[in-house]
Amino acid sequence: MTLEPNPNSSQARNSQAHSQYDLQPDDFDGADDNSLIPDGLAAQQALAAIASLQSPQNTALMREARSQVKPRLTNLVKVKQLDIVLILAAILVIFTGIIVNNDLIGILGTLLALILSIAVLFPWIQAVLKFWLTEREPQIFIIWIGAIAGIIGLIIFSGFGEQVLKIGRKVNWEASGTLAEWFGALGQILIAVIAVYVAWRQYVISKDLTIQQNLLTVQQNIITQQQTIDSYFQGISDLVLDEEGLLEDWPQERAIAEGRTAAILSSVDGSGKAKIVRFLSRSKLLTPLKRDARLGRAILDGTGGYAEDRLEGVRVIDLGVMLAGSDLADSDLRWTDLSEANLVRADLRGCDLVKANLSRTILYEANLRGADMNATRLFYGSPENASPRTRNDIPDYSTGEYTGAVVENADFTDVQRMSESARYYCCAWGGENTRGTIPGGCDGIPNKLGT
Repeated sequence: MTLEPNPNSSQARNSQAHSQYDLQPDDFDGADDNSLIPDGLAAQQALAAIASLQSPQNTALMREARSQVKPRLTNLVKVKQLDIVLILAAILVIFTGIIVNNDLIGILGTLLALILSIAVLFPWIQAVLKFWLTEREPQIFIIWIGAIAGIIGLIIFSGFGEQVLKIGRKVNWEASGTLAEWFGALGQILIAVIAVYVAWRQYVISKDLTIQQNLLTVQQNIITQQQTIDSYFQGISDLVLDEEGLLEDWPQERAIAEGRTAAILSSVDGSGKAKIVRFLSRSKLLTPLKRDARLGRAILDGTGGYAEDRLEGVRVIDLGVMLAGSDLADSDLRWTDLSEANLVRADLRGCDLVKANLSRTILYEANLRGADMNATRLFYGSPENASPRTRNDIPDYSTGEYTGAVVENADFTDVQRMSESARYYCCAWGGENTRGTIPGGCDGIPNKLGT
């Protein structure tokens, strides 16, 4: 059972009687139009291709192809019985020459064995060369041989080689030994430079690996934090709701809920704090609810929600000083009920505070630079009669006395979409330091603090 009124019921039509600042579903949230991207499609296609290659039909075809290649090369060697006899005879002649120590017989047997073997293997060698080399590669190889032969011939027949030899005879090789030492020293320097370069590259690679490891650690921390927040959401829901989905917040349940909230807010970053505050606010757990005088149970308002009582209502969770000094910069706090929370010295730079309720909130020395304060409530009643909260005075929500936020020494530099009533209130009750930061200035607005 949700805590918000059903927009399709007849009771929801009567909710217009509520104040325009009552926390409603966040109509500023846009639907995510991004469709799911099939990240595993490529992997599935690759697995399907591999499976098809491993099918029995393809395996049989590959075996057949391999069986056709080998015989085609080996069948090119046409071996006759006469060739075998002649090669064996040539081998016998070679060994005879070795035994009788006759070079002529050995050379004759060697030439005979070589010629016969090459004659028999020539078709096979030719087929292998055609298989491994393209038609132009042998031609290019012959051209390279011709170029090298031409260079050698040019050096020999042009006399350039003789000139080089003459210069070499005139060189004092003893003096050149010293030059060789210089070149050796230079080589050692180059080796040292290369070693430094290799060490530098190792440092760069190690640094990149460290950065990647840090990114993985940050991602893991984000995942762990989100899992912790999800567990907190589930635990709070189980704690304060009964089987019918109604608030079951006896004093002990409220105390445990506040304890859990204080513990988790101290262990998450700014975005995590904002998620928790939005969850609690949208669940009406931060709003002062009207209670049964005897049982203390929250009372329904007759339109599908819970009745609010700003003056004497009781909150399921009272934030108190849980967010004092917190870093909430660039957080999404739209439609949140932060009334009476202590945000002293909190960092709210760039926050989205659209329609947030900050009445009686302590914003002393808070930083709100660049925050979006469109329709943000800082007080009740008229800005001329509204005044900040005090320790002892009871707020009057009809006139606005003592219902305002404490904005003394707060920084409103570059605040976006601040209403005229909010500007008047901040100028009147912010003091000199605050007045100097309010967009549009405070000309003609009295300084009710007098400091």
